[in-house]
Amino acid sequence: MKEACGVFGVYAPGKAVAQLTFDGLYALQHRGQESAGMAVSDREAVTVVRDMGLVTTVFDERTVSCLPGDLAIGHTRYSTTGTSEWRNAQPVYRAVGAAGFALAHNGNLTNTAALAERAGMLPGVVASDSDLVAELLSLRYPAGSAWGAARDAGRAASNGHGGDGGLAGAAPVGEGPGAREDADDGVLEAALRDVLPLVEGAFSFVLLDAGHLFGVRDPSGFRPLCLGRLGPPDRPEGWVLASETPALDIVGATFVRELEPGELVVVDDDGVRSEQLVAPERIDPHLCIFEFVYFARPDSRLYGREVHGARRRMGELLAAQAPVDADLVMGVPESGVPAAEGYARATGIPHGQGLVKNRYIGRTFISPNQELRAAGVRRKLNPLKENVAGKRLVVVDDSIVRGTTTRAMVKMLREAGAAEVHLRISSPPYKWPCYYGLDTGTKQELIAADLTIPEIGQFLGADSLFYLSLDGLKAATGAVGAGFCDACLTGDYPKDVPVPLVSEASDRLEAPVGLRVG
Repeated sequence: MKEACGVFGVYAPGKAVAQLTFDGLYALQHRGQESAGMAVSDREAVTVVRDMGLVTTVFDERTVSCLPGDLAIGHTRYSTTGTSEWRNAQPVYRAVGAAGFALAHNGNLTNTAALAERAGMLPGVVASDSDLVAELLSLRYPAGSAWGAARDAGRAASNGHGGDGGLAGAAPVGEGPGAREDADDGVLEAALRDVLPLVEGAFSFVLLDAGHLFGVRDPSGFRPLCLGRLGPPDRPEGWVLASETPALDIVGATFVRELEPGELVVVDDDGVRSEQLVAPERIDPHLCIFEFVYFARPDSRLYGREVHGARRRMGELLAAQAPVDADLVMGVPESGVPAAEGYARATGIPHGQGLVKNRYIGRTFISPNQELRAAGVRRKLNPLKENVAGKRLVVVDDSIVRGTTTRAMVKMLREAGAAEVHLRISSPPYKWPCYYGLDTGTKQELIAADLTIPEIGQFLGADSLFYLSLDGLKAATGAVGAGFCDACLTGDYPKDVPVPLVSEASDRLEAPVGLRVG
């Protein structure tokens, strides 16, 4: 399974916003490793740099130092709609108004066909759902406000894929400092009010124009987005938006709150203001429960709870539901480790390390066939033979999607001398594909969709296999009743999934091997 994208935004006049954005994206790297980018405004122009690769590949000290400004947004991407190629890297930029605007998106829309028709875009023209939203917003700008198709085309031709990132250029300077910001004042905000109520599915957006930073969540709040403050409460020095709270920590911002589902936050020289974009009856909180299980960093806070503690409680509840006589409890790095700690503490079985992870292989390594997948597991994980030989192991992992990676891991542990391998999974069986921002492949590729738990255990080669119950998972979060999307576990989709999107998902490239791909 690939992770959700990461978004970041900062409004901090007088500070090095490009460096802050780099640091924020670095803290969100786990949410996407295909491409990275940022857009920076100096009040007269918006400059965009984006390219394929990790944050540290796209940006170096020279690139960041060449991006002066007062506000910026950034993005780390993996593809859910749109292929993994340079033209789909974000932020998306539109040359409309005085200086243009840029948009970064975490999520996946479910009514792209209807939106494309509304925008007058032909089938096959839409590069991604993020690009589609940018197009819809740009159409709300006054006619003739774009600063020249010829200059836009010339800038695009110079975007390049060089080592210092693809420079999307900037709008030409107008009538002096402040002129562009004034000319665009309120236009993008009004466009957001018009367009976003029409958008369905999962989205957490950050956007900027010459002088404003925006953050918005969909009415279901599928994907997280939080607000932080730079400086003391009585004299704020700036404001930060981020997918996860560790991105606030790394730039020295204080957590203020999570954005509410359906909320639009606007930051400018007058401070922070917010409003609800949709009617109250459309607000229906459904934060993706896999943010707690796997996607979010363990030091993130969601619904006011630290993720690490929730994962440890998952292990404790799993121990109560599925105890077993064993000599060692071990977690599969990284997100299986906290649950293993909880399982060990609840049972009194010693906790130890049984696998060493190669930290230089990303979380989204994908191989095209089973032989290469097995080799990939060995590249990523290697057993500690002295720790596992002759022992009855409880191996705790966060989830099983397709099962081929887990099967290869069990085989490795047996080859290392493990006497027994008992799998304990800190979430329920993953049976249904996600259409709200995660790429898990089709239902036919999910092992739990067609097999019973004993059949899955037999396929994996485990001595026993148990999953945490859905009630146990929700209880572990400490936020029962707050609202979760658990469609991947239950098939209960909170928003309709149109047939064209289902077909599109079915036609994607082969899905990753599972959560612990490799």
